[in-house]
Amino acid sequence: MPPSLAAGIIGVMQRCPWCGTDPLYIAYHDEEWGTPVRDERKHFEFLLLETQQAGLSWLTILRKREAYRRAFADFDPEAVARFGDKDVERLLGDAGIVRNRRKIEAAVRNARAFLAVAEEKGSFGEHLWNFVDGRPLRNAWRSPAELPVTTPLSDRIAADLKARGFAFVGSTTIYAHVQAVGLVNDHLVSCFRWAELGAAE
Repeated sequence: MPPSLAAGIIGVMQRCPWCGTDPLYIAYHDEEWGTPVRDERKHFEFLLLETQQAGLSWLTILRKREAYRRAFADFDPEAVARFGDKDVERLLGDAGIVRNRRKIEAAVRNARAFLAVAEEKGSFGEHLWNFVDGRPLRNAWRSPAELPVTTPLSDRIAADLKARGFAFVGSTTIYAHVQAVGLVNDHLVSCFRWAELGAAE
């Protein structure tokens, strides 16, 4: 394809409008959001970040992502599960992350619960994917106004995780999580990623 034609196609590439014009947000939308995740550490990373987001914008958390990576042992659930009171106090002094005691303590608690699920089910990711029979649900939204903030799926997963001892896992948080890790394809049909992800299923 001639470079001029390729540039023209890229110029009119349509995305979900929520990512706006911020380069970090665009990269997240184009490369991560909705891509099926099978890696355990990546599942833990997204779960930890989603639970830290509560009450904040996702872009705020994305901008702090590398600080979270440093603070939470490169998102290693086994390492985070061993965090104690001294670690919590250390994290409360870390200006790079959201310094909320309940959220920090929830991250440690969730790491332990995450490992318990993995031990029981083989992997945390496998447990989540079983809720959708191992294949992404492909929605066909045409407007951002159509996107739900919770669904019966997120209600079921949230109830399951709460019963297993997870914290900060309400249905809204869990729906954001299943969107992020690709259990559902919630890109708008006009977005180039909707078709890309559908072709990869």
